[in-house]
Amino acid sequence: MKTIWAVVGDFYHEAEPAKKSLEQVLEPFLVNGQTGLLYKEVSDLAAGQLGQKPDLVILFAENRLEPQRDPEAAWMTEDIDRQIEAYVSDGGAWLAWHSGLASYPEDGAYVNMMRGYFLSHPKEHSNVTYTPVGGSALGELDCTFRFKDEHYFVACSEQETEVFLRSSSRDGESIAGWLHPYGEGRVACVTPAHLPEGLLNEGFIRLMQRVIAWSLELEPVDA
Repeated sequence: MKTIWAVVGDFYHEAEPAKKSLEQVLEPFLVNGQTGLLYKEVSDLAAGQLGQKPDLVILFAENRLEPQRDPEAAWMTEDIDRQIEAYVSDGGAWLAWHSGLASYPEDGAYVNMMRGYFLSHPKEHSNVTYTPVGGSALGELDCTFRFKDEHYFVACSEQETEVFLRSSSRDGESIAGWLHPYGEGRVACVTPAHLPEGLLNEGFIRLMQRVIAWSLELEPVDA
């Protein structure tokens, strides 16, 4: 059985909507006994628990702890940064999901490992269209899906990764999903979604199932 750790929720992102989304994504993997899911906190990662070597870590939490009261307070130290990079390099898998891309040091090992990071999003939510890129390591993907979302704009080193999802809205266009091997491990990054409408969108759920399967080197559940 593959072990998945999920760290979900931060100051601006409630944990429960993300948990409902993730549990729907993982349902077919859990039902057939391929995976087990454990929820963790950023404090667990800070405490060095990655030494237990889960098969996949999913991070849906930004680096800032109290962005309004104390914008400088962050959980990821240089030591934790190096531990995460070493965990993936040694064969772990990492999925940076939405806020898992946000406010981490741009010159740190974590962002270097991800080969991309969050830049900004418009103040107002808008309808965002997500378009899968054909021919990626995820295989043939379903058609475009669309929902109201916090449109993430990111920096991404396209030449060092494989883009599998793009986004567009009234505010512009961006890369929305990419993946690559890293050392002996694997890294995937996904920018949607912020609102329950998007987190439970059928197209998004199916896409995330492909990302999970790739991360764990399993057959896609919808193949």
